[in-house]
Order: sequence, then structure tokens, then C-alpha cells
Amino acid sequence: MTTESYGYAATPLGRVLVITAGDELIGLHFDGHARTPQLGGRTNGSGATLTAVTDQLDEYFRGVRTGFELPIRLEGTPFQLAVWSALRDIPFGQTSTYAEIAARIGRPRAVRAVGAANGQNRISIVVPCHRLIGANGDLTGYGWGLERKRTLLELEGADLERRPVRPG
Repeated sequence: MTTESYGYAATPLGRVLVITAGDELIGLHFDGHARTPQLGGRTNGSGATLTAVTDQLDEYFRGVRTGFELPIRLEGTPFQLAVWSALRDIPFGQTSTYAEIAARIGRPRAVRAVGAANGQNRISIVVPCHRLIGANGDLTGYGWGLERKRTLLELEGADLERRPVRPG
């Protein structure tokens, strides 16, 4: 088993906790929030992966990066993995709805389950759970706060007044 390590990256929305295992990103969480994992069993790390995450987040927030090129490891149920994969297909600056993701993964009646899986995403921003909005276009259900969600979508240039589009 690979030892997990952690570090921090500064962002305009607050410091984020970066968790890695070997050369893979396994967690990206806003610091000091109830949903942020405890650090027990992890070592304070450094290295190429942490540097890459920090650099790419900086580029994203400066508006020069529209996608992340990081080795990530997602761990979850097959359903969660399908949802998270579909999230990664939502283009930068676009939004989708929970219902559209449910339909995309072949489970059109699983809208609430999509919401639950979205809430369990451990790699925020990189796996863009902030790009999911309500069927009526409202910003809903972002564990790190709706203001952060709005700021991320505005940073990406998403038209928050327009109806969401389907990914891919």
C-alpha cells in the first residue's frame, strides 16, 4: 500500500488540502471545512505530484488552464466512478444537470443518487463537481459552499443565466 502524503495549495477561494498516494492525486479539499479529512496516517509531503497540482491550480485560477493533466486515483463504487467520469466530460465553462448525468450513465431515474455520488467526490475542482446545477439552472448542492461554486463557474466563464448543455 502506498503511503498517503499531504500538502497545501493557496487559491483565491482559500487554502486547499492536497492528498497524494505515490504519484497520484487522491484528494483535493478546501481546508478547515467539516468535509475536509483529518490528516491522521498521512505524512507531510512534497514532490512532483504536489508541485504539479499546485502549479496547475495556480494556472487554473489565473485563467490560463482549462483542464488538468494530473494522474488521479478515484476510489468508489462502480456507480460513483461512472458519475465522476461523466463529470470529467463536462467541458470547461459549461454546466450539466444531475438528470443529464443520470441519463448519460444509463441510469435516468438515479438523479438523487447522482447528487449523492457528486457529494462524495474527493477531488474537487479537478473532477469538476461544481459544474453540476439544478434542472432549472439554479446552483445547488456544493459541499464547499454555493459562493465558491458560483465563483468557480464565473471564473470558467459559464453562462449562469442560460440553460445547461449536455456534456460530450
